[in-house]
Amino acid sequence: MEVNVIGAGLAGSECALQLAKQGIKVNLFEMRPTKTTGAHVSSNFAEFVCSNSLGSHDITNASGLLKHEMELLGGELIKVAYDCQLPAGGALAIDRELFSKKVTELIEENENINIIREEITQIPDEPTVVASGPLTSDDLANSIKEFTQSEHLHFFDAIAPIVEKDSINFEKAFYANRYDKVDEYGEASYINCPMNKEQYQKFYNILINAPKIELKEFEKDAKFFESCLPVEVLASRGVDTLRFGPMKPVGLIDKRTGEENWAVVQLRQDNSAKTLYNLVGFQTNLKWPSQKELIHSIPGLENANIVRYGVMHRNTFINSPKILNAALQTRKRPNLFFAGQITGTEGYTESIATGLLAGLNMARYLQDKPLIYPPKETMLGALCNYISFEEHKHFQPINSNWGIVPPIELPKKDRKNKKLKNELLAKRSIESLKSYLS
Repeated sequence: MEVNVIGAGLAGSECALQLAKQGIKVNLFEMRPTKTTGAHVSSNFAEFVCSNSLGSHDITNASGLLKHEMELLGGELIKVAYDCQLPAGGALAIDRELFSKKVTELIEENENINIIREEITQIPDEPTVVASGPLTSDDLANSIKEFTQSEHLHFFDAIAPIVEKDSINFEKAFYANRYDKVDEYGEASYINCPMNKEQYQKFYNILINAPKIELKEFEKDAKFFESCLPVEVLASRGVDTLRFGPMKPVGLIDKRTGEENWAVVQLRQDNSAKTLYNLVGFQTNLKWPSQKELIHSIPGLENANIVRYGVMHRNTFINSPKILNAALQTRKRPNLFFAGQITGTEGYTESIATGLLAGLNMARYLQDKPLIYPPKETMLGALCNYISFEEHKHFQPINSNWGIVPPIELPKKDRKNKKLKNELLAKRSIESLKSYLS
């Protein structure tokens, strides 16, 4: 038995490892470095191109629950992620270079995986998992378009800038996690750059007047994904939008003054050496000189050395409700599966999870076993049910969230207790998945 996996990103890498674990031979196709994407910076597999965070690892958070479900299903990349973990409060942030290196080594050392460094321009007729990601090449995208007999949908994803820690002015910046929480080492993970009202107004004026990189003609019909909006798009919604979004000061007290500031820019550790930090929520499409001016207007970052500027790229995804079932199998061709962001699941954790499910189900298809349909009460099941729901009229990418999970009834007195509700939803999910797998 042999399977083609197209794309060695997060979804494709997880999928290939799952198939290989079942003794199935895998041809893993990756076009990099022969052909680049404009967002990736190396030829390694499973590269993180935007943030270095997989979100919360607390099971009462939707993303955290999805991680736990992956562990129950035997996920491989989630193990590597925890091995490469960096301090980040309640989030699972990783050293992205180390993570990618470890995944690449795992795949290179696997005797069941044959790595082929070339671009695939047509969907093969043999059993195939398409995990080519949101930056699918034009030729393959046209082949997928022909197969699906529908237009591709597009949205924009933006990448946040990264600065050197040694260039941060700690006479103004300070370490703190929101609400004074600490990580497993008893430390604060985030660097915070506080602003008073006057400083924030100056920052805001630079931001809304800064020139942006012009979109190419083929990109102009694309849409922004709501949970990954460029900072300038958020700012255009009103002067206080950022103060109630990524720059909210709530729960961040500078112990030197005992005050909560007007606004705060947070920076998150980006590598294990603690030399690089990314600006949280600062995805942007501003021209680079404007980014430099904007970042240097932030108190504490006046002389920041910017090692990577923010960029923006178009993401491609299929109209999954018309194409896939909840096992990630195409409705009209049983030996073809899709996985990752090309399915319209947004986020790193979601990409790995769908790669995991596609790998498990392709193996079961080849072994003539029933496919796995995770219970709808699970986060993975809810996600797959959402993207495969045929009645969607205006399908847009989505990440894991409690809104897609069937609700749970609580006594009237507890209905506003969000923490209790999430705890019960998480418990129900874990119990239903364990029962299903047994």
